[in-house]
Amino acid sequence: MTVALAGCGSSGSGGDVTLKLVAADYDLDGGDTTKQYWDGVTTDFEAAHENIKVDVEVISWTDVDRKVAEMVAAGKAPDIAQIGAYADYAAQDKLYAVDDLLSIPTQANFLAPLADAGEVSRVAYGMPFVASTRLLFYNKTLFSQAGLKAPKSWEDLESAATKLKGRGVKYPFALPLGSEEAQAETMNWMLSGGGGYTDSVGSYTVDSDQNIAAFRWLKDNLVGKGLTGPGSPGKLNRKDAFAAFSGGQVGMLNGHPSLMQQAKGKGVKFGMVPLPGPGGKAKSSMGVADWVMGFKQNGHRKEIGTFLNFAYSDENVLEFADQNDILPVTVSASESMGKDPAHKDLWQFLDALPDSTLPPVGKTSWAKVSESVKKQIGSTVEPDGDPASVLGAIGREAAATENAE
Repeated sequence: MTVALAGCGSSGSGGDVTLKLVAADYDLDGGDTTKQYWDGVTTDFEAAHENIKVDVEVISWTDVDRKVAEMVAAGKAPDIAQIGAYADYAAQDKLYAVDDLLSIPTQANFLAPLADAGEVSRVAYGMPFVASTRLLFYNKTLFSQAGLKAPKSWEDLESAATKLKGRGVKYPFALPLGSEEAQAETMNWMLSGGGGYTDSVGSYTVDSDQNIAAFRWLKDNLVGKGLTGPGSPGKLNRKDAFAAFSGGQVGMLNGHPSLMQQAKGKGVKFGMVPLPGPGGKAKSSMGVADWVMGFKQNGHRKEIGTFLNFAYSDENVLEFADQNDILPVTVSASESMGKDPAHKDLWQFLDALPDSTLPPVGKTSWAKVSESVKKQIGSTVEPDGDPASVLGAIGREAAATENAE
C-alpha cells in the first residue's frame, strides 16, 4: 500500500473495524521475517475477533519514522504505529494514553525502566515493543594472540588497545561517532563515566563535569594515541564498525545483541563484558527501546486496546525477540528467556536491562537534541577539538530547545 493510501482504520458494515498498523522492518538480511511475524499475529487475532481486521504495512527503519510523520501530517494517521519515537505525537495530543488501551495486567508486566521511559509529564503514551542493552564486545582470537584478558576498566581498555595496535590490528577500539547512531555511542561513554544526558529530575546535563571528563579521556587516551583505527571516529558509523568487527578487523567495540548474529555468521569468536568505567564496571549501561503507540484520529480506542492486549502475550513477545536476537519488554517474557538455555547468549544483555538507563525519549526536545549530538559530538575527539566547548554548545542548545517546547 502506498503512503498516499495508507490512512487508516475504517469501519465496515455490521460494525466491522479495520485497524491500520504501520511497523518497522527488523530483518537485517533484507528478508520478510518481520512481515511473516505480523501476518501470524494478525491471523491468530482475527480468528478470535471476527469483527476486527488488522491491515499491516511494514516499512524499513530508514523510512518508517518519516513516513508515519507524513501520514499524520496529511490527516491519515494509522491506528497503531510501531516506530522509534512517540513523544512529539503525545505532545500534540494525537495519542491515546496507555491507561486507555491496555489492561492493568498487561501494563504492569512491562519492565519498569521501559514503562517509565514511555511517559510524558508522568502519563504513559509509549508502549515498549522490543529492547536492547549494550555490552563491550571483544575479539577472543585477537585477545588470545596478544595475551590479553577481557577489560574491566578504562585503563584496561587503553592497555589492550595499545597491544592490539602493536600487533597490527586495524581498529584496536572502534569508536563510531558518525551520524548513524552517534547519540547512542555518546551515551555509552557518558554513563560509563558516571554522567548521562539528564540528571535525576530530567534536566539536561550534557556538559556535566563527568561527561566532559569522559570525552577528554577518549580524546587523549584512545583517539589521540591512534588506538581507534584509520580515519576520524566522527566519520565512522555503527554499521561499518559492526561490519569491521565481523570481518575480524576490530579488537573491541560497544555493541548490542544483533552484533552476535552478525559476528557468528562470519565465524568471529567473541566475548562480551559489561561496559568498563574509570575504576571498574560502569554503574549503568544504556538501554534502548522501540515504541508502539495508538493514534486517536479514527476513534478506535477499544479495538486498538483489544489488539494490543493480544499482541503483548508472552508467546508473541518471545517469538519476535527470539527471531531478531533482541530483548523482550515484559517481566514474564524476560523471566522465561532467562531460564531457557537456548537464549543463553542473551542472558548478559537481559541481566543489564532492569538497571539500564534509557535516553530521554519522553522529552519532546529529545529528537532535536539527538540530531545535534549526531552532528557535533565527533569534533570532541578531533586533534583540535575541545570536549568542554563542544558539549557546552550542545548543552546550551538542548536547554534552549527544552525551554521552547
